Amino acid sequence: MTLPVAQACLAAADLERIRRAVAHVRTHDTDQVLADLLPDLTAEDRADVSRHLVYDHTAVLVFPDCLEGLRDELRRHDLEPGTVTPSVVVRGRLARRYGAILGESPVGIVHVAVEGRSVEIFALPVPPDSPLRAVADDERAAEHEAHHAFALTSPGTVVPAGLRTLLTECGGAVPDGGGYNGHENVTVLYFRTRHHRRFELRLPGRHEPLPDPAVSLLGVMTGAWATQAVATMAELRIADHLTDTPGLDTPTLAGLTATHPDALHRLLRYLTTLGLLTSTDGTHRLTALGQPLCTTAEFSLHPLALLYGRLFYDSFADLTHAVRTGEEAFAHRHGRHHFAHLAEHPELGALFHNAMAASAEMFTPVPHLVDFSAVRHVVDVGGGNGALLGRLLRAHPHLEGVLLERPQALEAARHQLTERCTFVAGDFTRSVPKGGDVYLLSRVLHDWDDDRCATILDRCAQAMRPGAQLLVVERLLPNPTAVAWDIHMLCNVGGRERDENHYRRLLADTGFELRGCHALPLGASLMTAVRATPCF
Repeated sequence: MTLPVAQACLAAADLERIRRAVAHVRTHDTDQVLADLLPDLTAEDRADVSRHLVYDHTAVLVFPDCLEGLRDELRRHDLEPGTVTPSVVVRGRLARRYGAILGESPVGIVHVAVEGRSVEIFALPVPPDSPLRAVADDERAAEHEAHHAFALTSPGTVVPAGLRTLLTECGGAVPDGGGYNGHENVTVLYFRTRHHRRFELRLPGRHEPLPDPAVSLLGVMTGAWATQAVATMAELRIADHLTDTPGLDTPTLAGLTATHPDALHRLLRYLTTLGLLTSTDGTHRLTALGQPLCTTAEFSLHPLALLYGRLFYDSFADLTHAVRTGEEAFAHRHGRHHFAHLAEHPELGALFHNAMAASAEMFTPVPHLVDFSAVRHVVDVGGGNGALLGRLLRAHPHLEGVLLERPQALEAARHQLTERCTFVAGDFTRSVPKGGDVYLLSRVLHDWDDDRCATILDRCAQAMRPGAQLLVVERLLPNPTAVAWDIHMLCNVGGRERDENHYRRLLADTGFELRGCHALPLGASLMTAVRATPCF
């Protein structure tokens, strides 16, 4: 006995939705669909976009009794369906939306030709009395999967990237997932408009989808966890252990760091997702990103990781206070400015100066960016442990140096500068040593507001002869690194980062002429200025 072949049956509501989609495809062109979906795009923007993509189809999700015989059902209603294939992307979206109720139910996809375009029909089979009836009712009401689609007509990777930027930044579209459909060799990228309508870009081949905004925001919000994980990695000296013995397993590393094996495993797994480690077959190795946390690295960031993850991290809990009042959060939290706090806690002061030395990589080009051939004396004003001054003295043996710093900071500098350097304890807001040919202000001015900067520059000007040089090292806005550090200065120091023109004005107001600006590593810049000849 031959069993009858099941015939798909479409509900009247689904047939009506398909007919509306067919009518839309017949009566709209690319420009009209773009204008309807993205009214923020100008006519010029739409014309530019239309040179690289075309309106391809409109999609609708329907709910037949079964997938078998779906093409015959569509033909009975005077439609011309193609082959039914699995829909990977939409099934994944439905599974994320409804979870276990979807079970193993497949989702089919079939295109109905309409005058050179098509209607894309997704089909989730919903047998009679199936719990999926609730899914069907919800989807018909919300139209989560209904959308218009555009097909890319320009090959390569540059145009898709540009289109995505234009559609999101100018058109106001928001990425809404997507994926690769191997059955069609097409990457589908979904977007939502400000009016909660959806459209898709169809890109031939495999492309990475744009990140989901909510997932991206979660990544930003959990950045504090990454800071603490890196600080813990530094405190446990994991980088040192993996440098001494690459490929350690978790139990061995737990023994070396006196940590709980399972808790350490979880930390190492997170550090791997951050890119600091690789973990294979239960063993761990440092990546290039993790290597600067080794204490023996040339420019070790180990002390900086401890400072940012401990003392300065604590201050950020009061960032709201700083934003409301303009006052530094550190002083609000600890009762005094951070320099005074460090002076009262020598161990923190030592960590601070070691952390500042960790950024010494930015100084590497300085000896070769300025002509020191006619220079004899260099005065480093507030130079911490003398990292920049020491680099200049080593590069140019004819130079002699003077380091002006607070007494507690000079102790660390004496170990760094052992030859041709005079140490002067003092306060650069009161006086600066005279007689130098070149003066250095390295990462000093950003610690202070404009009034205090003017005082510091005045003291330098009073000590300098006309024609003497002033070298200023700072991070300059709008460099993204400087933007982040500016919030750090607001929170922890009470100073600010500035752009080049801001420094130009400060220098001019105190008798200096800014002559040049050079990019340095780690997002820093070297500004070269000259003490102007006073006008009488």
